[in-house]
Amino acid sequence: MSHDTTMSEVRRQVTPEEWQTRVELAAAYRLVAHFGWDDLIFTHISARVPGQPGQFLINPYGMLFDEITASSLVKVDHEGQPMMETEYDVNPAGFVIHSAIHDGRPEVQCVLHTHTRYGVAVSAQKDGLLPISQQSIFPLVRLAYHDYEGVALRDDEKPRLVDDLGASNFLILRNHGLLTCGRSVAEAVLAMYTLESACRIQILAQSGGSELTRIPQTIIADAVNQSRQVTKGKGAGLAWPGLLRRLDRIDPGYKH
Repeated sequence: MSHDTTMSEVRRQVTPEEWQTRVELAAAYRLVAHFGWDDLIFTHISARVPGQPGQFLINPYGMLFDEITASSLVKVDHEGQPMMETEYDVNPAGFVIHSAIHDGRPEVQCVLHTHTRYGVAVSAQKDGLLPISQQSIFPLVRLAYHDYEGVALRDDEKPRLVDDLGASNFLILRNHGLLTCGRSVAEAVLAMYTLESACRIQILAQSGGSELTRIPQTIIADAVNQSRQVTKGKGAGLAWPGLLRRLDRIDPGYKH
């Protein structure tokens, strides 16, 4: 079956709002692959299905991120059961992590989790993310940590995960990786861009062997206000259209 046929069939079965979310989420997967943040098939990004409480979209387990399309995303309910016919399963660890946050943070529309080298390296450091770069100050305003409990397969970990995240949109999973969330796919992706950049800068700075200069807490405390000024109040919406234009130039297949 061709991509066009599959796209047409799925698009007929969903609302325009869901289809738009599918396109944006598929774009997020392709961008994660483009930036080199993917880990074969083993991480995940999810988004709520608009107008359908308790349902969200997640990657088909077995597809690489640069293969994922709007029509291939799997729609699951609160119990992780597929809501539409699909030949793919869902990563059980992904379902535990994402369903916990979607249940515990109703305002969150998208959750993004990665296992990048720099993110895992910082997650293994006792002091976590350090205030040593401009990129670090934005997550550090309200950065959360969750201790490693093994592969996230147990439902009893969910409340601890949600409690540790609290009201933050930035979470470092100790010895595991990074997680961001947002009120849109764009917010979650741009939050991860910032957090991943901060982690990469930290590891590179530490590799130099010199003493590091830390940014004062007073500057970190004002980071939210500074961010609003820099983005002219548009937040992630300022850079997101440009990322989609880049994707349309180099990898437009995500829309299928």
